[in-house]
Amino acid sequence: MQYERAQLKRLQAIELEMLKAIDAVCRKLGIDYFLDSGTALGAARHRGFIPWDDDIDLGMPRSDYDRFLQAAPCLLAQEGYVVVSPHDDETVACQFAKVMKQGTRFLTQETKDAGFDQGVFIDVFPYDAISDDADLAQRQIKRCLFWQRVSYLYHSPHIYVPHGGVLGACERAACYVLHGLARLLFTPKRINGSFERWALVGKDDPSGRLMVFAYPLEDGFEAEWLFPATDVDFEDARFPAPRELDRYLSHLYGNWTALPPEDQRRNHAPLTLELGDQVECSR
Repeated sequence: MQYERAQLKRLQAIELEMLKAIDAVCRKLGIDYFLDSGTALGAARHRGFIPWDDDIDLGMPRSDYDRFLQAAPCLLAQEGYVVVSPHDDETVACQFAKVMKQGTRFLTQETKDAGFDQGVFIDVFPYDAISDDADLAQRQIKRCLFWQRVSYLYHSPHIYVPHGGVLGACERAACYVLHGLARLLFTPKRINGSFERWALVGKDDPSGRLMVFAYPLEDGFEAEWLFPATDVDFEDARFPAPRELDRYLSHLYGNWTALPPEDQRRNHAPLTLELGDQVECSR
């Protein structure tokens, strides 16, 4: 499906309400977090959502992420939200948590394949320490990337492929074969446990650099670029963002101040969208 303008604005409004609820819970519990990825970019460049964007990303140090998963679900449930992660829901393919609004649906082909009844969501990423041992750090990154890919293939054969035409058709066919192999060889428990063991390898010999190992960036971020977070404007409120926001965004996006060409302004428009107060839209 493609969003109608009013529909996208309504989705963004719901996500902003969710962000305010998460922010209140994190401040109550003393949990450090920051606006991550495209959400941080939106704050810096647009003082809110990137106009065509349809999601919110948050980052947390691993220790705060673990506390969030323990303490936040009960508090957020009182506001009508549910917290899910691959460790408590085997239909979750991503190696990070999601906060979802009850009574909504945001279904992609991948979530339908997995049997994951995904609602309108905010992604919450754990930032883990990269090992100070260079060789071990490379293995840490490669193994985490491997297990995240296995997880996506286990849950769905419909994986994004980078090419079109004959090559793309071959890649899509390969995904179906690999999906079958993943279902034969692995279980969610093994996948999740293997990913987390490698993500935590740097805990005892940290390099001072942090990374989201579900989407590894080769050299990660210096911890001092991220913490302590500083509040920035986002829509009609203020939320924490990486302390050295320009360095963070430049490292992630390069020239982040320039708008991408219109044909590269992508979002995550789903197959099925229900916002609770609107009729279902499907494609």
